[in-house]
Amino acid sequence: MARISAKAMALVAALLWGGCLLLVGLINIGAPSYGAEFLRMMSSVYPGFHDTRTWGEVILGTVYGLVDGAIAGLLFAWLYNWAAHCTTHETGTAAH
Repeated sequence: MARISAKAMALVAALLWGGCLLLVGLINIGAPSYGAEFLRMMSSVYPGFHDTRTWGEVILGTVYGLVDGAIAGLLFAWLYNWAAHCTTHETGTAAH
């Protein structure tokens, strides 16, 4: 069973989630109705982040997204590798 690189998964998840918050935040600055509910929800999750449509808040949300995504990606890779290891040993097949 192939293992997932924890570093690569952390990087990819960080870039995807941080990029999502950055993109929605930037579009929201130009079009206030776009992503407003999403940003309001994120402001309830990330301390200090507010949906006030400022450049500083967009950057703060992006940083939160990068960190949160990296942690989630790392945990996902760790759990996947652990589960793959456990199921490989249960079935008696050799890992490749």
